[in-house]
Amino acid sequence: MISSCLCSEYADHIDEPLIRLDLQFFGEGEGGEKTEEPTQKKLTDARKEGQVAKSQELSNAVSLIFVFLLLRIVGFSIGTQFLEFINWVYEGIPDHIGLTNGEVSVKDFCNYINICALKMLLILLPVLLVGFAVSIIVNLVQVKWAPTTKPLQPKLNKLSPLSGIKRLFSPEKLFELLKSVVKIVCIGYMAYITLRDKIGMILLLENFSLKEGVGLVLETVLDMGFRISILYLVVAIGDYAYRRWKFHKDMMMSKQEVKDEYKNAEGDPQIKGKIRQKMREASQRRMMAAIPQADVVITNPTHFAVALRYDTSIAPAPIVVAKGADLIAKKIKEIAKENDVEIVENKPLARMIYHNVELGAVIPPELYQAVAEVIAFVYNLKNKG
Repeated sequence: MISSCLCSEYADHIDEPLIRLDLQFFGEGEGGEKTEEPTQKKLTDARKEGQVAKSQELSNAVSLIFVFLLLRIVGFSIGTQFLEFINWVYEGIPDHIGLTNGEVSVKDFCNYINICALKMLLILLPVLLVGFAVSIIVNLVQVKWAPTTKPLQPKLNKLSPLSGIKRLFSPEKLFELLKSVVKIVCIGYMAYITLRDKIGMILLLENFSLKEGVGLVLETVLDMGFRISILYLVVAIGDYAYRRWKFHKDMMMSKQEVKDEYKNAEGDPQIKGKIRQKMREASQRRMMAAIPQADVVITNPTHFAVALRYDTSIAPAPIVVAKGADLIAKKIKEIAKENDVEIVENKPLARMIYHNVELGAVIPPELYQAVAEVIAFVYNLKNKG
């Protein structure tokens, strides 16, 4: 009865998994989820490639604001120069283009057009220079000074039709489309409310004098341009915030990428460990090879062993040619016995030399007395022998 109940209960739960696995723990392969902050090396490499968080819209918006501010300040002067230019154009056309017998040569007409373009350029040059300078300053504030020619170099993946189609439907292109629509709506709205306030005077523009007409047009353009620039600046700030967010998102790294970068920069830890191990082994072999030339081995007796060599042609005091603890100390004593090197037990002196004197270094003066007594004892033993 009990067994049948247990069997029925087991049958009811046989379809349930005994262990629930969360597959997200197996998701991080070679790439993995990008959850790590970008390293300084990745940011530097991206900067060399021309990848920075920069908004051209912000540079354009700030430049437009400064241009229209400058026009408000020097607008009267520019308007006066423009009127003088118009008078020069229409009052002296025959003289300017060499009109004789109703005929104009192509050369004279081209020279006349060049002179007109140059005069207009000189009138607008201060405004253009201010806009250019402000644009450069805003770009420098965004990305600092780091010129690179990498973005100008041709890349084969950009010539791929498939890649081009993918870029057309990417989130970046959708954002650019949305931004363009917002800009058109803003410009249209600001143009509408500006012209709406001045439409009456604009319709009577043909009744104004040239000076009054130029003044009205200049005032309308400045008013419209300044309003559009302010609204454009709001759009540009949003674009800049998006650029910074997207750049940071694109620069994020997976744990595997961070590990790979560390390996490339610092070297594989396993390889470095093997190299250090090989160096230690080589150092120990050289140390063991020097023990037969030692005069004495001072021991703890079980934990430490220090081999000293005293040769006045090499150094004025004894030199530590080998030292070690535990297994290495045991090996030092074995080699010393095999080569008839005296072994002297002196616990404090062995511990002092092991902890305070480097391999290959000379015994310090404060240990001269203790070491001299040990070496003198060894020499006496050899003389008696």
